[in-house]
Amino acid sequence: MFLTVLKSKLHRVKVTQAELNYVGSITIDEDLMDAAGLLENEQVHIVNNNNGERLVTYVIKGERGSGIICLNGAAARRAQVGDIIIIISYAMMTAEEAKSHKPTVVFPDDNNRLVRG
Repeated sequence: MFLTVLKSKLHRVKVTQAELNYVGSITIDEDLMDAAGLLENEQVHIVNNNNGERLVTYVIKGERGSGIICLNGAAARRAQVGDIIIIISYAMMTAEEAKSHKPTVVFPDDNNRLVRG
C-alpha cells in the first residue's frame, strides 16, 4: 500500500503575475523550485490564503532570482497579484518510508526570495 504524503511546500509566497492567455500552470522562480525540491512539470496544489481557492496544476521553471510566482491560464482567475499562496507537492511512498520521511518546508521572505541565514 502507498500513502500520499507531503513532499515539500513553499509557504506564503506572493503572486507576482497572473497571465490568463497562457496554456496553464504556475511559473516559479528556479531558486524557490530548487529549495523545495520541485521539478519542472511536477504536479502541485495551490492554496490561496486570500480567498480560500484551491487548485491543482504543474510547475514551469521561472527566471532564477526573479521571485516570480505567476499563475497561468485558467489558474490566473483564482488569484490576484499580491495574493499570498502556499504551493504544495506530495509524494507516494510506503508506510514504512513515510515514518522516516521529513518534508521540505521553505519560508521565503516578502519578496519571494530565500532567506539566507
